Amino acid sequence: MQIAIVLFDRFTALDAVGPYETLGRLPDSETVFVAERTGPHRTDTGNLALTADRTFAEVPNPDIVIVPGGPGQTPQMENPVLLDWLRTADATSTWTTSVCTGSLLLAAAGLLAGRRATSHWLALDYLKQFGAEPTGERVVFDGKYVTAAGVSSGIDMGLTLLGRLAGDEHAQAVQLLTEYDPQPPYDAGSPEKAPAHLVEEFRAKSRFILT
Repeated sequence: MQIAIVLFDRFTALDAVGPYETLGRLPDSETVFVAERTGPHRTDTGNLALTADRTFAEVPNPDIVIVPGGPGQTPQMENPVLLDWLRTADATSTWTTSVCTGSLLLAAAGLLAGRRATSHWLALDYLKQFGAEPTGERVVFDGKYVTAAGVSSGIDMGLTLLGRLAGDEHAQAVQLLTEYDPQPPYDAGSPEKAPAHLVEEFRAKSRFILT
């Protein structure tokens, strides 16, 4: 089974690495990083790069598609090379997935119309513009489409899908070996729990302000 993780400039690192470290442990699978061009693609901070070893044209029919988000997602919304590849790959994929604002790229490709989906909380309502039904759930399954909320939820998505494909015990083993046992120092990981002034501050700065 071939797992294709999409890269583009200014993606968010954990959006890609979370599923890589979890779903990428699927037995008898190959994980490839793909992009419009091969070579390094820097994250949103500019301090880290992941390497795309293959172009989209070289990976036309992956079994699983994973699309990360990040600030670089915005210019990709009108990139015909990426959007056309998503449509082509989706035509034969077993699972088409996203993390964070990667769901907006799936939506822009026309893949989420009429489907339940999630995204980063700042971008959630933006899904409506593409005919998707936004939900605040952390991981959302709708047919073969699996969308995860912001950044860290890609780990949950990866483990959940891994459990479906390889069985609960294998997914539990991966969770154990990665010691994924969240005990955050603050209970501020969602807009419902975080201090209201922080929520409003980030909403005001968001690139997803709807007019």
